[in-house]
Formats: sequence, C-alpha cells, structure tokens
Amino acid sequence: MNFNNVAVLIPCYNEALTIAKVVEDYKKALPGSKVYVYDNNSSDGTAEIAKQHGAIVKHEPRQGKGNVCRQMFRDIEADCYLMVDGDDTYDETKAVEMCLPILNGEADMTVGDRLSNGTYAEENKRAFHGFGNNLVRFMIKWIYGYTFDDVMTGYRAMSKPFVKTFPVLSEGFQIETELSIHAVDRRWRIQDIPIVYRDRPEGSQSKLNTVSDGIKVIKMIGVLFKDYRPLKLFCIIAALLLLLGLILGIPVVVDFTYTGLVERLPTAILAVAFVFLSCLSLATGLILDSIAKIERKNWELVTYMFRKDIVSE
Repeated sequence: MNFNNVAVLIPCYNEALTIAKVVEDYKKALPGSKVYVYDNNSSDGTAEIAKQHGAIVKHEPRQGKGNVCRQMFRDIEADCYLMVDGDDTYDETKAVEMCLPILNGEADMTVGDRLSNGTYAEENKRAFHGFGNNLVRFMIKWIYGYTFDDVMTGYRAMSKPFVKTFPVLSEGFQIETELSIHAVDRRWRIQDIPIVYRDRPEGSQSKLNTVSDGIKVIKMIGVLFKDYRPLKLFCIIAALLLLLGLILGIPVVVDFTYTGLVERLPTAILAVAFVFLSCLSLATGLILDSIAKIERKNWELVTYMFRKDIVSE
C-alpha cells in the first residue's frame, strides 16, 4: 500500500540521538509518505542528521512546540497528517493503524493511547507525568463530558479539514491539550488507538518541565473553557458568588426578623454586593454564550466550504 498522501510531522528540538531512527522507522512504516522534520533552534545537529536520512527539513525560529505545529499546519498539504515526537518513544508499527481511519473517512483524529495497556506507567520514570495526564483527562471529562484514554500523547493522526480549520493558540506543550479540546468541542470524530510506549533512550533528555508546563496546560484548559463553554463557566462562578452572598446575608435577615434592625450593615452591604456580582456573572455568561454560538456557526460554515472545495478537487 502506498501512503503518498500522508505527511509525517516531526517537531524537533535537540533530538540528535534519536531523529535518524525515527525518520527511518516512519519511512519504512508508511512507504511513499513524506517525512517532515521541523527543527526548533536545535544546537546539536538534529536538522543535518534528519536531512541525511531523507527527511524534508524546515526551520521554525519561534521556540515552542505549539509554534512549530502552527507553522507545520500552515505549510503542509496532505490528506492525512501523522504527528509524532522525535524522541523515539512512540510505536512506529502502529502508524498504518493510526492513519487508516483518517484515509478511509472513518475519523478526523486518531489518538495514540499509551495508558490503557500500562506501558506508559512501566516505562516513564518522570514523577507526576501520569498524575498530570489523569488530572487533565478528569478536567476535560468534567467540562466537556468526553473521556480520552490518553490526552497528553503527542502521537496523533488528523484529517486535512481538521488541520486546516484548527486555530492554534498555544505556544508550547499545551498543543496536545488544545488539539484534544478542539476535537471534542467541535464534535470531530475521534478514535483512540492503543500503542506501546517506550521510554527515551539513555542520554536523551525530555524538554517537558512537569511543573511549569503543567501550569500552562491547566491555564490553557481555563482559557478554552471560557472561550468554548462560557455559560457553564460563568454559571459556576455565579453560583459560588450567590452562595457567599447567602452565607453572609441570611444571618442579617434573621437578625432583622427578630429585632427590626440591620445591626451588621457592612455585612449586609457585602452580601448584596456578592448577589449583584452573581447576577452580573450570569449575564456575562449568557452574552458570551451567544457570541460563542455565533462563532461556532461561522466555523461550521467555513468547515463545510472547506470540505466542499476538497471534494471538488
């Protein structure tokens, strides 16, 4: 089978130790595919090694995986985009299984699931990575009602309509979370594909900072929650403010019932302020929800037109 309509996307930063093997593995796994390596200011010769092994090498000066993905999605034309890290941790033997649902029109994004078979827990020795993945999965489940088997994986295949209508907002490692939330919110068809995970070889260093990048991921979830589900977010805020107002206000009302006096005027004013802020938050959510629905309708129309153009070609 020939995969000349598949683009393998490899964002890279200082992966000289593994990039040659990764390029060779995916050229063999997907015969005829184009393997692109986007070098993100590497200082160890990653780009030169990738070029020697037959990859199409591009350079992205803006640091961060999100910036690299933004440029890759803009530059490259293909029917299926397989994104994989350059650290040789993902199972290349699953590449065909990842791409076929996209090429057959059965899915818009396939996700390489490292967690279900337990290989990630066995191989990954970095503290809190599993905890962080589970936390993000829980947050997406709570906000959007969809459960990913593995939300932080960098091994994904995507369709052309998905890639070309996906607005990349993140700059760094938040890109996986952003891809996942966008796919769920826009109701793209998603398939999880179990894969075998292997840890980085000795001498290869992860570029992910568990704490700082974890905070950025959680912040990204909050931003997308506000943009995609504003009514739910502001209803939660309104409920909390109303609860505070009631906690402060009920004793004041009880005192007034017995004495006919407002003995704690500052407390009464604060309670009214919280109730007012609750109403304001609810109104804000309703307004932003209307705007989000208009944006969603416009996006749907753009996506329909894009699909129509692809079919006509």
